[in-house]
Amino acid sequence: MALTRDPLDDIFGALADPTRRAILARLSRGEATVNELVEPFGLSQPTISQHVKVLEQAGLVSRGRTAQFRPVRLNARGMAEADAWLGHYRRFWEESLERLGDYVEELKNRKKEQPE
Repeated sequence: MALTRDPLDDIFGALADPTRRAILARLSRGEATVNELVEPFGLSQPTISQHVKVLEQAGLVSRGRTAQFRPVRLNARGMAEADAWLGHYRRFWEESLERLGDYVEELKNRKKEQPE
């Protein structure tokens, strides 16, 4: 029996690379061609194309077609899947921070109550 691959594996695998995260940061400002993405990185066009391919396979970017250009743009759906998964843990982080805040307040109150 073949196991199906979880899309989150591809998403977080793609996000694990700092160059791919930087590409996503650049695309958050608007679509760009691969050649436009090459400029700030000092990497070859084939290397950037490979990074874009990984991001595309993970569903984090999509490629359009405008005349002879194939602009790359963010795909909100892929990012939303990662955010939804992280959202389950956000509640844990917030509760932990609340407990820490309560503990700090308790320590402050104890210090105020201690005679000098």
